[in-house]
Amino acid sequence: MPTMIVIGYRDDLHQALERRGLDPCYIVQAPASAPEGRRFKRVTDMENAQEVMRAVLSAQVDDVAGVLTVHEMGVFAATYLRQQLSLPGNADSKAALYFRDKHLQKSALPPHVTRARCRYVSKETPFAELAEELGSVLVVKPAIGAGSQRTSIVRSAEEYARALEPFPGGSDVEIVAESFVDAPEVYLDGVWHDGRLRWSSMSSNHIAPLSAVQGGILSAHVLDRRLHPELFRQAEALAEDALGGLGAPDCVFHLEAFAREAGLTFGECAVRLPGALSPQVNQLTFGIDLFDVEISLALGEEPAGIPDPHVPERFYGYILLRRPENGSLTQQDFERQFSFDEIAYPLSPDSSIGPYGRFGQAIVSDPDELKLQKTIDEIVRFNEVGG
Repeated sequence: MPTMIVIGYRDDLHQALERRGLDPCYIVQAPASAPEGRRFKRVTDMENAQEVMRAVLSAQVDDVAGVLTVHEMGVFAATYLRQQLSLPGNADSKAALYFRDKHLQKSALPPHVTRARCRYVSKETPFAELAEELGSVLVVKPAIGAGSQRTSIVRSAEEYARALEPFPGGSDVEIVAESFVDAPEVYLDGVWHDGRLRWSSMSSNHIAPLSAVQGGILSAHVLDRRLHPELFRQAEALAEDALGGLGAPDCVFHLEAFAREAGLTFGECAVRLPGALSPQVNQLTFGIDLFDVEISLALGEEPAGIPDPHVPERFYGYILLRRPENGSLTQQDFERQFSFDEIAYPLSPDSSIGPYGRFGQAIVSDPDELKLQKTIDEIVRFNEVGG
């Protein structure tokens, strides 16, 4: 059975690999592990291409068909492995950096693409200098971060000092500061192939991922093109400009943007599978299997199963349910109040907490996007107050 080297682990991709008859060998970041009975090697840092390469070589994997990653942090290492092992898919490590480093990415965009102003900073960079250059409100984050971790909105020298505390310091390319964009966030999940946009969908976050990291409930839903024709036009043009201008490889991508009155402002773009439950809601809404597309690209195959543009019968959204701070909730409590397409909420209060505080998860749908948005907001409020 051909082997797929996979940097990182998620259950749904594992199932997709099994459907394709591929035997995965996982490279995971400690303390994570892979399912019992599956081959895996742990590394301390999946950003470290040398360590990942050593893990792969020590695993003595035969009949390797390809390599892919489910994490932002594994994008560079995946390209390096393809290059060194002569595997199909994107093997341009330099190009991959423009989809990891926020400063490099924003600097390389075509001039007409609206974006936040962005620069590297060190712990010695004074706040007054940044405020004069970027504005009185700015964002401090890792240059190659993911999932809004160690990201802070900064309004004063004191907040700036606290934002820098999680960083070791000593590097001139570790931290970036950006001008703050005060606008709702939308994102495109899509497929880029042969230098063009083959397929995309647009969704809206109900809160910013940064707010979810700080205790909010992350939720999102697919948008209806009929209700937002100009927004879709702008988003698809932005994707063409950004991915084309940055020399994107054939990929599944995730592009974030801010919806301002004057038009869309580019946020950032990643060349990997979207996170959370975005692949599931896209498959339910449009019938596209982004996991299968990602596998095909990693095997050097033409991506199949990409649907023609159409208006779906129902629109889907998801909620990453939290354990409420006050009171307690069970899955039955949720199901008594709402109708779900899917819901999973653990019985044990000691169950593990995932990214963005996820304790459970739910998917809901409606033929009317606006009703779907209202339902998701009601579920979030119910979760927040503990019923």
